[in-house]
Amino acid sequence: MSEPLHVHFEDLGVGEVVALGACAVDAAALDLFVERFSPGWDVAYGAPDAMVYALWSRLFSDKAAGWAQSKVLAVDGLRFARNPPAGELMRGRMTVMGKDPVGDEKGIVIAQHDLLDEAGRLIFSCLTRAVFVRR
Repeated sequence: MSEPLHVHFEDLGVGEVVALGACAVDAAALDLFVERFSPGWDVAYGAPDAMVYALWSRLFSDKAAGWAQSKVLAVDGLRFARNPPAGELMRGRMTVMGKDPVGDEKGIVIAQHDLLDEAGRLIFSCLTRAVFVRR
């Protein structure tokens, strides 16, 4: 039996910041990623943008697994501020920027997502629009 979905449209407030968790750039994973998906990239420059996106996506997916979110409609406004080196610990956060009810059964949540390094500097950010079930 699966767990009930705990976060619905009404549970998120505009301005609310949700921690997405943390992850580190693993050196072995970085080498493998570059070999398979970014040949020619020098790992001395840190993780390539595509890997940074993949790490954010994993944090977001893991956090949203228990949410009553039926679909992410858009991921846009991607900004890659820097390429974190192997070993860098990154933490993710999501800030609810807006909400739009759509009928009685669902609503759209607009959010900004950020990946920050250990010093709190921006590594990556994007905007999402996702459909949530209403209570």
